Amino acid sequence: MVSTLDRFFKITERGSTAGREIRGGVITFVTMAYIVVLNPLIIGSFAPDDAAAHKDVLGGILPVPQVAAVTALVAGVLTILMGLVANYPFAIATGLGINSLVAVTMAPKMTWPEAMGLVVIEGLIIVLLVFTGFRTAVFRAVPAPLKSAIAVGIGVFICLIGLVDAGFVRRLPDDAHTTVPVGLGIGGSIASWPTAVFVVGLLVTGILVAKRVKGGILIGVLVTTVLAIVVETIVKAGPSKGTNPKGWNLGYPALPDQVVGLPDLSLVGDVSFGAWTRLPIITVVLFVFTLVLADFFDAMGTMTGLGKEAGLVGKDGQLPNIGKALFVEGLAGAAGGLGSASSNTVFVESASGIAEGARTGLANVVTGVLFLAAMFFTPLYQVVPVEAAAPALVVVGALMMSQVKDIDFTDFSIALPAFLTIVVMPFTYSIANGIGAGFISYVAIRAVTGKARGVHPLMWLIAVAFVAYFAVGPIQDALR
Repeated sequence: MVSTLDRFFKITERGSTAGREIRGGVITFVTMAYIVVLNPLIIGSFAPDDAAAHKDVLGGILPVPQVAAVTALVAGVLTILMGLVANYPFAIATGLGINSLVAVTMAPKMTWPEAMGLVVIEGLIIVLLVFTGFRTAVFRAVPAPLKSAIAVGIGVFICLIGLVDAGFVRRLPDDAHTTVPVGLGIGGSIASWPTAVFVVGLLVTGILVAKRVKGGILIGVLVTTVLAIVVETIVKAGPSKGTNPKGWNLGYPALPDQVVGLPDLSLVGDVSFGAWTRLPIITVVLFVFTLVLADFFDAMGTMTGLGKEAGLVGKDGQLPNIGKALFVEGLAGAAGGLGSASSNTVFVESASGIAEGARTGLANVVTGVLFLAAMFFTPLYQVVPVEAAAPALVVVGALMMSQVKDIDFTDFSIALPAFLTIVVMPFTYSIANGIGAGFISYVAIRAVTGKARGVHPLMWLIAVAFVAYFAVGPIQDALR
């Protein structure tokens, strides 16, 4: 059995072991499991009369329990598929950012089934781009320094995600009478027990990784979870729920009233393609264009960063089997729409499993199985607070920063695009935005400094597409 797995997933060939793959798959799930809780809060609602309900144009909602179930289902199936088809440790789940776009911008102008229908179309377009070879060609056209910058930017981005999730970095209220947008903790100090637990967890995880302890990141998450349970038992901080700034953000470190429950999958297949008859065609086209571009480059950037971190990039600077991986990722977008979970994509948190040693699709199979189990054990997984998983993201961010050495900052035509790629990702909370800023500046600077011939034709096309992407708001206004 072991030898069969080894041959199929090329475990030994990639310098890994079954144990590392299993540990990597588990830690990837642990750092991603929050999506089963968070996605229902973004696109779902508890009741139509809830003041914060995300309603469609007819006042309809997506019930939170059903969204949680389909979020876990689609993530599990597509993560396993990525592992079996492409043999990569790149886990898949509902894409953050795209789900907010669907909930806040699209759904209020159409029904939820119609919004999910557009997500299906977006995924199918990306699959078509893979079949034509266009998506793979774009992936290969990106210069090596920008690929390194994408990886570093992702590292900084996931570090910021961890800091924000843990409450270490917080948005300052509008009435704070300051031009500073974010600050440390509450009032400039670590004033909540959950954030204090995060800090301890970060130090523990950092020490374990520095000492090269096997399973250090996973051990760090488990130790921090136990610490969180102990602290909550003593101090009774309670859940945040958006009203208690000193409470636990997502997940609650206490035994739930119920551990097992049957999932409600009634949202699967509840899609419609009637948006084309409800809205002007140009509006629908712009919605689809935005979805495609965001998904296309979010996934490309994430795979680039993860592939480099895992050491899977060949001597030619390319990832093997990238066509298969891009196909599955495109399929994930369509599957997310069909499941009413919103578009699914490769998750940057997969870097935590890679840091634990994952190098093959076996890790993905482990992660996917745990997601499928989450459909039945959602209350149990909520015991792990995000403050216990966040230290892993910060540590992984630090590990990914090492790739900055591959960027030649003495050449400013490379330095500025690379810098913009790195900083725009965390500052705008979007991988696609960082890639867009880097690509546009790269093409523009090269063009006016006499180096235009060295720019791949596809880079010009991508830069123009990103200009339209960034200007989609004014374009929509001009067409009204």
